[in-house]
Amino acid sequence: MPDDMARPLVRGGGGSRHLEASLSEPGAPVVGILGTGDFSRSLARRLVASGYQVVVGSRNPKRLSALFPEEAEVMSQLEAAGHADLVFVAVFPEHHSTLSQLKPALAGKTLVDVSNGLQINRDGPSNAQQLADLFPESFVVKGFNTISAWTLQTGPRDGSRQVFLCSDHHKAKSAVTQLCRRMGFVPVDMGFLSSSLEIENIPFYLFPSWHIPILCTLALFIFFYLYNFTRDVLHPYITERKSVFYKMPIETVNVTLPSVALVMLALVYLPGLSASYLQLWRGTKYSLFPNWLDRWLTRRKQFGLCSFLCAVLHAVYSLSLPMRKSARYKLLTAAFKQVKQGVEDSWVDEEVWRMELYLSVGIMALGLLSLLAVTSLPSVANAVNWREFSFIQSTLGYGALFMATLHTLLFGWDRAFSWDQYRFYLPPTFLLVLILPLGALLGRLALVLPCVALRLRQIRRGWERSQYIRFTLTDGGCHDRLEDASAV
Repeated sequence: MPDDMARPLVRGGGGSRHLEASLSEPGAPVVGILGTGDFSRSLARRLVASGYQVVVGSRNPKRLSALFPEEAEVMSQLEAAGHADLVFVAVFPEHHSTLSQLKPALAGKTLVDVSNGLQINRDGPSNAQQLADLFPESFVVKGFNTISAWTLQTGPRDGSRQVFLCSDHHKAKSAVTQLCRRMGFVPVDMGFLSSSLEIENIPFYLFPSWHIPILCTLALFIFFYLYNFTRDVLHPYITERKSVFYKMPIETVNVTLPSVALVMLALVYLPGLSASYLQLWRGTKYSLFPNWLDRWLTRRKQFGLCSFLCAVLHAVYSLSLPMRKSARYKLLTAAFKQVKQGVEDSWVDEEVWRMELYLSVGIMALGLLSLLAVTSLPSVANAVNWREFSFIQSTLGYGALFMATLHTLLFGWDRAFSWDQYRFYLPPTFLLVLILPLGALLGRLALVLPCVALRLRQIRRGWERSQYIRFTLTDGGCHDRLEDASAV
């Protein structure tokens, strides 16, 4: 059945303003809106479509009444405050003081503050707290500030259904919660009005969980790009006066991207391994992890998606290599030299096998990474149970890490043992890249050993190495305490 809330609220052309919803239902509370901006108009349409009687308070009722639905009555602010049972304060916070004349009419009523500041407010007080101080006899509820006017007008979607609410008055918050559900949104109780500062800051957050992964990706890209530039471009120019700067836009980037992708993928699984070994070392699961490890664990998804992005770009860059003019010139030059030298067959069996295996393993690694990226989407993750999700993200994730590591090893083949690869005495890039992935794979392999796996399983089920509880003396010096009591 199609979602009625997703249909357009206005039928026909611009001249008709009749809504799909009928007139307000009997017994529904009268909802007032103070303010006539875009948000107020969209809110009025959604409330009318949800069966509420709506009154709008405006400083110029006659001039602005045509902008609102016919079912919504536009009147003065004082009249709207007197008629409404619940009032949305949809004016900018700097204009809240202009509503002070409405204090008698709003006394004992619920006020919903939908305002936001101009930037993140870290010190407080919040707009809602200031409104509560301005109207001490009213019940202020913070909410709907994270919902855009477009969302109100088109209907709630999966990604924008949540409405965060907080208030110091339970009945007022319950009334707004019921209204929220009736409008088709999902209310999220954030507690007391002291949480309003956090709610008001939500619209200003710009991917807060992505800062560290993105910075790490950029730092790794810059490091490996400069490293490859030094070895592959700068070295021949200094030693042979040979200009190969044409490699910078494509070849150097294409060697850098897989390096970043593999290191970032290893960084997805290293925090989990660190947590496991930390629990084994402590012999308990009841000790908190360090803050840096906690933050690392909560950002593994972002690290993985950054790795996937670099891997996809590497695949696209690799497919574009044969289309370059430089590649065609090199191919023609090599063919001309073979003809000139009388070489009829340039087939090298070892190089053919290396390239076939290298490409095949790389494709499988990209396929597994794609599966990990898809299952990280909330819509897909909600369709699988925890065991299935854990199998994909852990077991298949380590499979992707293994394939990507093998892909790099096949690229290196026996080049690590060739002195020509150590330009400026710098090791090949793939040797640096393999350090973290091999460490992660070996660390995981150690955890699979039966004795280690059994102990880790026991720890995670509540077992502790210590059989005793040690009570610490207080400063008062009570001498009849127990120091080593056996734990039951």
